[in-house]
Amino acid sequence: MEYTLTLCEVEPMEGETKVCATSLESMLDFARATFGLDTRPKEILAPKMIGCHTLPYPYVVYFCHSQEGENRLFEISLGGENGDRVQAIGVCHMDTSKWDPDSPSFRVLKIKPGTGPVCHIFPADNIVWVPLIS
Repeated sequence: MEYTLTLCEVEPMEGETKVCATSLESMLDFARATFGLDTRPKEILAPKMIGCHTLPYPYVVYFCHSQEGENRLFEISLGGENGDRVQAIGVCHMDTSKWDPDSPSFRVLKIKPGTGPVCHIFPADNIVWVPLIS
């Protein structure tokens, strides 16, 4: 719980907007404020997006954020050892130059901020929002 509260209270980095949503309604409000009023969840390739990640807490809390710069969203098919397949969402953050140098992503990838993209798969209980494209 302490981690969740700390993450929700930390100031956003330059170019980032964020919210800790405690319901799907508050997550939708954040999506509408970011993209405009006609926002509907839809899986598409889009450079502008909001990622909402579940956080450990006694009730639902989503850490939602949108980062400026080039980001790439992919719908991908993942295969299990038994042959089962599942559709998933992958995101690549192409510009990491403003990220905290102590980010676990850099330790795992053995890179420094701004030297390469950071990509990750969204777990099934996370949500990605993209603007409605007409």
